[in-house]
Amino acid sequence: MITVFTPTYNRGYTLGGLYESLENQTCFDFEWLIVDDGSTDNTEQMVKSWLDNGKFAVRYFKKANGGKQSAINCGLQMAQGEYFWIIDSDDTVTPNGVESCLRWLDSLPEKEKFAGVGGLRGDKSGGIIGTTFEGEYLDATTLERAANNIGGDKSEVFITSVLKEFPFPEFSGEKFVPEALVWNRIARAGYKIRWFNEIVHITEYLDDGLTKNTDRLLIKNWQGYSLYVKELVLGPACIKDKILIGGAYCLRGIKKLCRKY
Repeated sequence: MITVFTPTYNRGYTLGGLYESLENQTCFDFEWLIVDDGSTDNTEQMVKSWLDNGKFAVRYFKKANGGKQSAINCGLQMAQGEYFWIIDSDDTVTPNGVESCLRWLDSLPEKEKFAGVGGLRGDKSGGIIGTTFEGEYLDATTLERAANNIGGDKSEVFITSVLKEFPFPEFSGEKFVPEALVWNRIARAGYKIRWFNEIVHITEYLDDGLTKNTDRLLIKNWQGYSLYVKELVLGPACIKDKILIGGAYCLRGIKKLCRKY
């Protein structure tokens, strides 16, 4: 039912933790699809030792280095699951994560447009990352998150066929595009997410990860970042988000000029 998708690049030292968390699931109605974005470490050898684990299917594909969003586009074309759940190589899934996500996916009403469901991310101490609403669940688009106190990183499980309609743009010479660019496009097309208040995904922000290197990534991949800002500022997002994102864009533009000259 679910393709648990992991894009990875030289993360052999973290993948074992994710594999163990998948082995400990209460439900094994999923495949684990790994797209290796040109790793030069021991990733391939590690993954091959897991192929015959007997509990769930493990599929591995290695490609030339092109960045996370290129790997996601590749993974979407290979996915066999009805649903698509991106779990980064340094993250883990809670023991009932797959089971909980499937239960919430089954709850989606057929008469409305939904792109999937979104659970909570937690840290290793058990705390919630970001902010959330009161109650069991809430239906809202990604662009309505701020108005509903849905702050910080969340864990979305998308309907694969919907996500395939919105591939990540790829720019020559760049290897990163903000994921929110695509999530916002899905929202503008009218698709909602059913957000639910259960931790299903444990995240650790490592020093070599994307989150802790946001400034450098956005400045280095300016075309993708500019497209994200343009669509957000000209679109139907809340005015607070537009001001914050636009202000950050201007500051990063100054940093980019300073580095260049």
